Amino acid sequence: MLGVPGETGGASQQRVPFNAPSAFNGAAVATPAKSSSAMKMSFESEIGAQPPLGFWDPLGLLEDADQERFERLRYVEVKHGRIAMLAIAGHLTQQNTRLPGMLSNSANLSFADMPNGVAALSKIPPAGLAQIFAFIGFLELAVMKNVEGSFPGDFTLGGNPFGSSWDAMSEETQASKRAIELNNGRAAQMGILALMVHEELNNKPYVINDLLGAGYTFN
Repeated sequence: MLGVPGETGGASQQRVPFNAPSAFNGAAVATPAKSSSAMKMSFESEIGAQPPLGFWDPLGLLEDADQERFERLRYVEVKHGRIAMLAIAGHLTQQNTRLPGMLSNSANLSFADMPNGVAALSKIPPAGLAQIFAFIGFLELAVMKNVEGSFPGDFTLGGNPFGSSWDAMSEETQASKRAIELNNGRAAQMGILALMVHEELNNKPYVINDLLGAGYTFN
């Protein structure tokens, strides 16, 4: 996780041109940093290095990294955080809730036959999995593209329905909103991992239910 100012607002950030990497076109090649200590100091003031951990890089991913390297890692972090937040919402909302009809006529598989959680992947026919991966590829190639010259994670190339309200915000407010999204995305990444681990351990992913004594049937 890559970190930003002690406060969620922090100093205003200067935008630098950023070309987002893609799983289909390879990662951007990092160039050697001119001064690792100077670059580290600049990263300590980036959005995301906030309490309680501040600037936290236990794996040393930013050792001798330049701004291009940081921007790429931030882009990946933002995207994974958004996916994890959607995954958490999906994990909760699909619990014992199914669409009517058939998922696969050829396999005689209805939506009602699908188990909850990760176990559902084992029930999806190969053709269905291929469709899922094809759709992910479409999103990666055609939709999830960063606005050139904007901050990592700005996927508003096709237009932003909330663009006017976002543009009306001060730089401090925008920085605060971005910091909040980073924190929520980080929490969601840990949360969805915990749900999957507990599902595999004892088929009881919702630990809070057990703590509150609220029983439930998962699969």
